[in-house]
Amino acid sequence: MYTREQASQLRQAFWTAFGQYIAPHPSADGYKINWANYKTGLKHVYFRMQAEKKVASIGIEITHPDPEIQELFFEQFLELKSLLHEYVGEEWEWDLHTTNSEGKTISRIYKELPGVSVFNQNDWPALISFFKPRIIALDDFWSGAKYSFDELRD
Repeated sequence: MYTREQASQLRQAFWTAFGQYIAPHPSADGYKINWANYKTGLKHVYFRMQAEKKVASIGIEITHPDPEIQELFFEQFLELKSLLHEYVGEEWEWDLHTTNSEGKTISRIYKELPGVSVFNQNDWPALISFFKPRIIALDDFWSGAKYSFDELRD
């Protein structure tokens, strides 16, 4: 078992390693990008990569505090579902109005990798191999898809 500080240091070490590994890859628009802290440019829409004790996930989180507006964002992503799946090369899970770890209502579109741990450095290559192609595919998808959300901008 790790102390809270040790767990934090291991997580930080993983994300630093991931960042260094993917840093040479430019965004779909040709810019240098912070892949681990991806900015969609759209308030309340995030691309999240999470690595925990037993599972890793990557996905799109919609966090708008108004559930009806959150649903509008989700429906817009549903319009783009086949395009998203074409870019990522696989089917993802779609959850409208689920609860995150802080108890807030969010909507998620995501893919999980079970049986891996950020606390086991032997799993890091599998985690990087899981995250890298998917975040790059999300960026490629978002390069064109973001314009579909112009009417929903605050």
